[in-house]
Amino acid sequence: MGDGASNTARSWMFAAGRMNFELRLASPRKYQPSAEWLKRTGGKCGLQCKPPGSRARRRRSLHRYLGLNGQEGEEARRQAELGPYWVNQDLVKLAKPDALVMHCLPAHRGQEIDDATLEANAQTIFDQSENRLHVQKAVLLAVNA
Repeated sequence: MGDGASNTARSWMFAAGRMNFELRLASPRKYQPSAEWLKRTGGKCGLQCKPPGSRARRRRSLHRYLGLNGQEGEEARRQAELGPYWVNQDLVKLAKPDALVMHCLPAHRGQEIDDATLEANAQTIFDQSENRLHVQKAVLLAVNA
């Protein structure tokens, strides 16, 4: 949710193509990946513009990817445009009971995700971060081989 053209969202699009799962992205039209990019990733990606919590989003899995990620000079504009897509406890209540709240870290608390939601899902978030570390080490070994 949020910036659907971010590097993290793009990684998930490639993963969807390689591992054959459906990925759903919710972002303002301005922040959606291009049709060319979607085709390039080869995944099954559903796009929507409606903010989370709208009728169209209810009862769907909730995975979060949004935020600043290198655009720190654009906070005010991004906050206005992406604020409705930030993760909070009310939004999580709309997800399926087994939905995972994930975050690629570092978290901009009170912006991308609220404190209570981050703390309630810390185990999943930190497991995700640890797994990413091992993948990054493997990539470094592969490119240095």
